Amino acid sequence: MLFTPGPTAVPPEVRDIMAQPQPNPDLDPTFGETYAQLTADLQTVYNTDHDIVVLGGEGILGLEAAVASIVEPGDRVLCISNGRYGDGFADFVTAYGGEPTLISAPYDSGYDLDAIENAVAAAAADGAPFTAATMVHCETPTGTLNDLTPVLELLKEHTILSIVDAVSSVGGTPVPTDRIDICLGGSQKCFSAPPGLTTAAISDHAWEQMEKRNPTSLYTNFLPWKDVSEGFPYTHLDVLVSALAVAVDRIVTEGVENVYDRHTEAADRCRERGSELRLPLYPDTERSSPTVTAFYLPGNATSIQKEVAESEEIVLATGLGELEDDILRIGHMGYNADVSKVDQVMDAIANIIE
Repeated sequence: MLFTPGPTAVPPEVRDIMAQPQPNPDLDPTFGETYAQLTADLQTVYNTDHDIVVLGGEGILGLEAAVASIVEPGDRVLCISNGRYGDGFADFVTAYGGEPTLISAPYDSGYDLDAIENAVAAAAADGAPFTAATMVHCETPTGTLNDLTPVLELLKEHTILSIVDAVSSVGGTPVPTDRIDICLGGSQKCFSAPPGLTTAAISDHAWEQMEKRNPTSLYTNFLPWKDVSEGFPYTHLDVLVSALAVAVDRIVTEGVENVYDRHTEAADRCRERGSELRLPLYPDTERSSPTVTAFYLPGNATSIQKEVAESEEIVLATGLGELEDDILRIGHMGYNADVSKVDQVMDAIANIIE
């Protein structure tokens, strides 16, 4: 039983479509129809009128492509972080010749809005304002969900383009997509499709900036995907697109608000059971995402993960980096946002630790 915060368990309907013959994505018009319906359905899930593109590549492609498409050498970029993926945006900025300013907060806390405001003001006063800002909605390694609205309002006020990693939140909890210039998702999280596709909602302002920048890369570049009416920039991943189309259709059919409620109920149940077992949260309930629960078990996470896998045949995740052996993560997202499945997982953990 796979219960990690991505890749997630894949529903039977999604697995079934992958076993069917696929159209040639370069020649068969039915593939273009599937892609068009998928992007329309993703607009519903993202709750936006922004253009949606779906690229062939795991979700991290979206993070790099967003930077590659927007950042020119010498551009100043504000990288707002309280986790590993937030920190990683600064590396992408450096790789493409930009100059990152990293504003960090503790991994179990929210963003430091005062520090962000001060950095924006200082950059403007220097006559070298920020071109763009990067941030993460849900930091998957810690389960921390960030309140983006105050930051997005500040960025809009200063005409700073916003890039948001919403890979482990979109489709599981509301994302303020219409306030975001490039909002990134991935097939293997709340959508519950196999890994291998990047999704992105892109504003008119972001397209305009890309056209001015005219990035030269093909693969790490959103611009060739702006208009695919005459064909795709390269051969698309036909079976993965078909799988994601079915997975996203499941969300639309269930109703996006109903899906959000299901995630909230699963998260609440997971944390209720964790409290009964005296498992502390990382971060606290207020900052925890409906898509993933992180229990703070210093020095014990890896051993519990191993015992649950061996004795109960349930795969869980631990933290990353310095927190690898301190955090045990339960991925109640997408197909696994189900109270009965959560109970099965928590029963297994209880059998190990009690």
